[in-house]
Amino acid sequence: MNPTRSQLEKVIETLQNYNSGVICLGENPSIDSVAAATSLYLGLTQLGKNVSIASSTAIESEIVGTEKIQSELTTSGDNLVISFPYTEGSIDKVDYFIQNDKFNVVVTPRPGTPALDSKVVNFSTAGGTVEFIIVIGVSSLRSLGVLYTENLELFKQTKIINIDRSLTNAYFGTANFVNRNVSSLSELALTILNTMNVEIDKEIATNLYAGVLDATKTFSTPSTNASTFETSASLLKAGAKKPGQHTQMDQTQSLQVNQKKSFERQGAKPIKSVERAPMIGSIEGDDSISEDEEDDTWLKPKIFKPGTSELG
Repeated sequence: MNPTRSQLEKVIETLQNYNSGVICLGENPSIDSVAAATSLYLGLTQLGKNVSIASSTAIESEIVGTEKIQSELTTSGDNLVISFPYTEGSIDKVDYFIQNDKFNVVVTPRPGTPALDSKVVNFSTAGGTVEFIIVIGVSSLRSLGVLYTENLELFKQTKIINIDRSLTNAYFGTANFVNRNVSSLSELALTILNTMNVEIDKEIATNLYAGVLDATKTFSTPSTNASTFETSASLLKAGAKKPGQHTQMDQTQSLQVNQKKSFERQGAKPIKSVERAPMIGSIEGDDSISEDEEDDTWLKPKIFKPGTSELG
């Protein structure tokens, strides 16, 4: 089954009517899934939506927005959260006082334990409501792992947008944007962003292009079609950078600089001048030597006769 216009309209309607939500990734998501999720996060944030990204798997990637992925289904709200590394028994008490119109929180360490390092303290907001959940690249909700099993009631009560291209997708969403013929999830994400008139900036374009390349194995899979190339062309026009492009340029520039420095250190060795040995005697003025004899003379070894200045 491929998505109809009405299915896409349901997705857009949900995103337009609700302001706060979470984008969920399955366990061990593909680069394409991460690219689609982060691009939707960047695009919806651009529209002023209060969104977050969650995955039960720790993700490390150069894709923009990956650092925003958290392990819980929460959105920012009115509650300020102060967090820092904690060891059992290391805190003696937490207190506060107000001074000069400032609210001060005091964390007192237990005697004998190291003082808290201000450099490792993080601030965030929480307490926001989850009005919609976008699920990307999974065939069923159980593929989300603990994100689903530990939040069953939330999933029952919340609008779910299901974005996938799998043949086995269970159509579990309130709105199902599932296309089994498309070559990547990133293409589906781009369709949503374009429909909502999101500006496809360089970061979004680069993410989506990386997703397309991953899903199609650089345009070599059977699912690659004309639409894939059209999408890729539009992303490149929007400023998408090819994966590793900056790294290759930096390496090339570094190589050129290193070669130049190496050449300067070694220096060009001066070429010693070669002096001609003075001629002994002269063969000028002897018109009697024929052309053939002259050629033969050059072939004969030159012998110096002692006591004379003649060459024999």
